[in-house]
Amino acid sequence: MPITYTKNIEGADWQEMNTTLREDDFDNGRTDAQLQKSFENSHSACIAYVDGRIIGTARVLSDGVCNAYIVDVWTLSAHRRQGVARTMIASLLEGLQGQHVYLFTDDSADFYKRIGFVERPYGMELVVGQWLVSEP
Repeated sequence: MPITYTKNIEGADWQEMNTTLREDDFDNGRTDAQLQKSFENSHSACIAYVDGRIIGTARVLSDGVCNAYIVDVWTLSAHRRQGVARTMIASLLEGLQGQHVYLFTDDSADFYKRIGFVERPYGMELVVGQWLVSEP
């Protein structure tokens, strides 16, 4: 089956996406509504499909000027090592000319190095309040 890619997230089945992410051990606890809001509030996103089924996601946060951050890069286990993540990231990078693009990974550093990212020794994080709990 051919893989199709879209940057149009309208009509995405957020419940299916969240269920598939959970089943493939890529769940960070977001509800379907939180997942949808995350994608809708992004600078851009890319979703990969096979036969109408979601098999990959990637999205980018950006100020539109100089800084961007790639997040939620995922490929369904059965479709890994077929260029899905590479294609989604390339699609997102097209819209980030002139920007410093950062990402975090704890298990795929070699993959990102192969596609041109350079490892930086420090990253910092802070959760404000309680994880995934925000004011409306």
